[in-house]
Amino acid sequence: MNRISRFSLKAVLLAKRRSRRGVTLIEVLVVIAIIATISGIVAFAVFPKLAKAKVQAAAQSAKTIQTAAEAYMKMDSTDQACPNVQTLLQAKQIKSDSTDDPWGTPFRIICDPDTGDIHVYSNGKDKQPDTADDIRDDFKASDIERVANLS
Repeated sequence: MNRISRFSLKAVLLAKRRSRRGVTLIEVLVVIAIIATISGIVAFAVFPKLAKAKVQAAAQSAKTIQTAAEAYMKMDSTDQACPNVQTLLQAKQIKSDSTDDPWGTPFRIICDPDTGDIHVYSNGKDKQPDTADDIRDDFKASDIERVANLS
């Protein structure tokens, strides 16, 4: 009996020591490596969609501003001059949070005097006018894909 009680006492003490031990550095590093791998996979899947969403948002905002500019020209304009974003803002045709594209650059409004068409442009990710990544109010889905895939 004495031998059995010593054995069970020894087992209990060993179990207590193991429970106090905690986790080893290797176990922590393995968990961090797994989390880093999962984060990398998620980032690889999400970032291209973020670029496409910004292009879509810019195209939609440009279309909204173009509609507001056309309404301004038909109803509020006294001199038939091409409005700019500030003019539309003062005439309360657009909200103040709608004046910039997703990259923080103001939209450009261009009026064609020959046809009377009004087009709104975003300078795109590079923030430079008249480059390949410029976004226009009449973009189609294929145009959005093309600009979103530019580096």
